[in-house]
Amino acid sequence: MSVSIRDPRFTGVVGSGVEFERIATGCLFTEGPLWHPREHYLLWSDMPGDHLRRWSERDGVTTFRKPCNKSNGLTWDRQGRLLACEHASSQVTRTEPDGRITPLATHHEGKELNSPNDVVCAPDGGIYFSDPPYGRADFFGVKREQELPFQGVYRAGADPKRPVLLVDDFDRPNGLCFSLDGRRLFVNDTARKHIRVFDVRPDGTLAGGKLWAETTGEGRGAPDGMKIDSAGNVYCCGPGGIHVFDPHAACLGVINTPEPAANFAWGDADCRSLYITASTSVYRIRVQVPGLPVF
Repeated sequence: MSVSIRDPRFTGVVGSGVEFERIATGCLFTEGPLWHPREHYLLWSDMPGDHLRRWSERDGVTTFRKPCNKSNGLTWDRQGRLLACEHASSQVTRTEPDGRITPLATHHEGKELNSPNDVVCAPDGGIYFSDPPYGRADFFGVKREQELPFQGVYRAGADPKRPVLLVDDFDRPNGLCFSLDGRRLFVNDTARKHIRVFDVRPDGTLAGGKLWAETTGEGRGAPDGMKIDSAGNVYCCGPGGIHVFDPHAACLGVINTPEPAANFAWGDADCRSLYITASTSVYRIRVQVPGLPVF
């Protein structure tokens, strides 16, 4: 079964089933998929391989950047510049139009960040990222001691050495996405297997943080990548694949992926293709409700 339906509304959002098209394989661990809505190509990270790859229908799989400081989550800012969470450097960086790489967040109170994991841009251009310690372990990063005593969620500010700490009570903060109106921020916790929701204050800081939903079910996987579609449905990695929640946190069903899924991104001209980074491979499926372009 390609899907597990928990609510009949799932078929109107995803479909009664999906067909997996494998567009790439042979990676060590795929993450951070990102579609370019104007140039129509996909980027994704292979953290252990220290390799940022590119795929398009015309060119197939090529190298975008190698080495890449074992990048993980990727997004575009509101000007279309690439933002990358780097496990090996413990930084969030921006790639400028001329190719220069600018550090956006590096330290908190004089200590290195743990290993920025995933990153999103608010409607006003604010850059929010999660900071678990996964990149300080072998395979996924570079083994070294953690300098900070907590795992936080931050907003990048004007000074890369002073990002604004928003929340510090997560176990393993990971995927994050904004509500359609930008007034709420969803953040999941891999270790606790749940999603929390915060109100975004006018100054960009966060309030609240109540439990919004839990990912439950059989199979490998836990909360990781997370996105929202154009109807406000929240997609989140979890046991067995990708869990789909309606705007009120009811789980409609699960997309059962061929390999454990770490992240995903909408793409193609109609934004109805879901590109899934799943362990050694990247897959594409088609869904009913379009996603959202990143910029």
